[in-house]
Amino acid sequence: MADASVVVVEDGTIAEIGHEAPEGVEKIDGAGGTLLPGLIDAHTHTDEDGLRTALRFGVTTELDMMSVPDAMEPLRKKARAEFDVADVRTASWGLAHPDGHPHQLRRGLGDPVWPTATVPGEAAAFVDGRLSEGADYIKIMVEDGDVFGTSLPLVPYDVVVAVVEAAHERGVMALVHALGAAATRVAVEAGADGVTHLHHDEVISDDLVVRMREQGMFVISTLAVTASGASDGAGPRLGADLRVASRLDAEWRDNLGREFGWNAHLPTALRSAGLLHAAGVEILAGTDAAHLGAPGIAHGASLHDELRLLEAAGLSPVEALTAATRRTADRFGLTDRGRIEPGASADLVLVDGDPTSRLSSTLNTRAVWRRGHRLALGGATAERAA
Repeated sequence: MADASVVVVEDGTIAEIGHEAPEGVEKIDGAGGTLLPGLIDAHTHTDEDGLRTALRFGVTTELDMMSVPDAMEPLRKKARAEFDVADVRTASWGLAHPDGHPHQLRRGLGDPVWPTATVPGEAAAFVDGRLSEGADYIKIMVEDGDVFGTSLPLVPYDVVVAVVEAAHERGVMALVHALGAAATRVAVEAGADGVTHLHHDEVISDDLVVRMREQGMFVISTLAVTASGASDGAGPRLGADLRVASRLDAEWRDNLGREFGWNAHLPTALRSAGLLHAAGVEILAGTDAAHLGAPGIAHGASLHDELRLLEAAGLSPVEALTAATRRTADRFGLTDRGRIEPGASADLVLVDGDPTSRLSSTLNTRAVWRRGHRLALGGATAERAA
């Protein structure tokens, strides 16, 4: 967060920061507030409604962790041209076993046949296919179904390794879905760049912490969805906050008021997050928000609760905010956002109060800008900032 009292925006970009406002420009009074970089949710499954909802809560970028390319490509075009939705990056199709996760959750949704790789020799073609669809990173599903009370076939380990290697050869990251400790170990041993969940079936072992730090891996926390899976009541409590309810439509309020209720262990995940953070393993804030398909979660709103949970795990307010701004931007090569400095995109959030000392102030949204366009918080149009 920059130590400045004036931020000058020109043509959607931060032109300068300091303490003197130039003459002859429109001035927006931020007295009593804090200007933050636009927030980044490092794990979602999104659509246009999700991106619109996210932006109302100051989430200016979402990182989609698996999507159907025929739906994602027009959405990305919209996000590039219009400023009343959050921006988005994507993994396109994730690598999954043909009979494995998440197919058991998607029956009846009309998906086309998912591309896959079943032997190492197919890994390069799988990665090339996703890059041709516009993927920004590669996602690999390692899920045996135990946390869902079932048993599912896994992508073979040698295929996971081959896909990670093929991604790295092409200069892109390979990320692994890992809800259990065994899957996290697979990700580490395969050389993945990060895991898209913090496992919660057991406290992370010391040797995994050390290896993740030595390999420079990161963890996307998704504590909000773990809380929902643990029936912790986090979603309903968040939905009862008028700062949240006033910005959600009825369907999203209903979704936030429900809970997943699967066999998740939130205290275990919080303990692991604290150990990883203390050891210097980077944690990125992400929620696993989906298209009304994740009870207890809402795009945008749940990222603020993710910050609360990260603080409960031992991060300071500033460290939690950095996990949803600069740290995530840097890890995903988004060097034009996640920061307030000259040359960065004017993705900005003005909140009342000081979230660096009281983190819940992030929900006191006064104004949101995406690429210098101010969102009309009561409606669906964006106004250009001077």
